[in-house]
Amino acid sequence: MENHLFDLTGKVAIVTGAARGIGKAIAQGLAAVGVKVAIADIKQAEGEETAKIIQAAGQEAVAFTTDVTKRQECQRLIQQTVDYYNRLDILVCNAGIEILKPMISLEEDEWDAIMNVNLKGYFNCSQLAAKQMIQQGTGGAIIMNSSIASVIGLANCAAYTASKGGVNQLVRTLAIEWADYKIRVNAFAPGYMNNIMEGTEKFRLPLEQEQENLKRLIPMKRKGEPEELVGSVIFLASAAASYVTGSILMVDGGYSAL
Repeated sequence: MENHLFDLTGKVAIVTGAARGIGKAIAQGLAAVGVKVAIADIKQAEGEETAKIIQAAGQEAVAFTTDVTKRQECQRLIQQTVDYYNRLDILVCNAGIEILKPMISLEEDEWDAIMNVNLKGYFNCSQLAAKQMIQQGTGGAIIMNSSIASVIGLANCAAYTASKGGVNQLVRTLAIEWADYKIRVNAFAPGYMNNIMEGTEKFRLPLEQEQENLKRLIPMKRKGEPEELVGSVIFLASAAASYVTGSILMVDGGYSAL
């Protein structure tokens, strides 16, 4: 008998922050298994380029310029996606920023910027997506990008770790509230990835020191690739995870097991 547990053919997904990095890999990965993808990103040109790459592979994608910190733009994103694809089945909240700075010198506007993107943006998109899914009456899957920083303390990124801890609690609470509507809410939590979050380039360690840290901290002794997060998203979006909600899936090479 053919197994359809992971079949997402024809499903419609929004991926925020999908113009580059992890979001781009997730958008491409979902499209490759038959999902119709709406790429949402504040960077219009890069978002459109990602959509073109997916389309060139014979898959379906469209790009919408969206600032997830602005409620009206998130509402427009949901409506544009439904107008274009006629429905919404999957939301991947991925847009995020990080400012590496000691807490003692972190400015209020820097704290607010991180919270507005990493937490308020997830609130905006998930609530509005859920309203659409409830209206459709077909349920859905909401998947959030958390982090190992949600469960451990990391120096010089207090606002980021606080925002990701908030994501975990948002996942658990929404999973309870929306279970009756057959909307599952989960997160994947990446460890150290070969992905440079915008604004953190100058803080990278010299390669030799970075490699030593990886050997000490990560059982698999390497960083992950953005593409290695795709399987987690596909699983959480699919019928294979039909009884999984409120979970935080660690994808960290064993880091959190130490």
